[in-house]
Amino acid sequence: MGYQYLLDIIEQLGYIALFLVLCLGLIGLPIPNEAVVMTGGALASSGMLEPIPAYLMTFLGICSAMSFNYSIGRFAGSRLFEWFMRKKNMSKYLEKAQQLSDKYGGLSLGIGLLLPFLRHVMPFVAGTNRFKYTRFAVYAYPSAFIWTLIYFALGAFFGINVESISDLIYDYGMIVVYAVAVVGGYACWRWLLKPRIGKSDKLKRKM
Repeated sequence: MGYQYLLDIIEQLGYIALFLVLCLGLIGLPIPNEAVVMTGGALASSGMLEPIPAYLMTFLGICSAMSFNYSIGRFAGSRLFEWFMRKKNMSKYLEKAQQLSDKYGGLSLGIGLLLPFLRHVMPFVAGTNRFKYTRFAVYAYPSAFIWTLIYFALGAFFGINVESISDLIYDYGMIVVYAVAVVGGYACWRWLLKPRIGKSDKLKRKM
């Protein structure tokens, strides 16, 4: 249902829909970020959207959501943090985010992107920990660029199968991405090697 809902929004609003859905995803829209970015890649590969504007809108949407959560944590974080910690559903994510922040510092923002709910929580925790904006930006935006590029490319590669693949990634995280990367890498290697194998066979026959 979420996938069709996303397609309807894109049909009505065009490129800006990718930005808005990602930017507003933190309020509970029923579409995982992975599905949005991969759909952008799939539509770009099909010719329905231009690749560069589609990628930029998805990248900026992710950056905007991260920046908003960072700002909330920076300017109103202490009270909200205490309030969230009293909520069982939220406290476990905050505790995990704080542990990652304590252990990895700014790198935790990139790590948080790999995990569906933590990608919203990590910028908030960075704000409550009083990360300077420049430090936040140095870690957050390049991480968002790479994360968006990976899923955008996966969407372009899988095309019409993007919904089922995004569901697997949402459920099992980067394990699926690594598996896909290994399979894709092997396929590319075989494809590149094939002409050489053919030439080698021809030479053997001549000899």
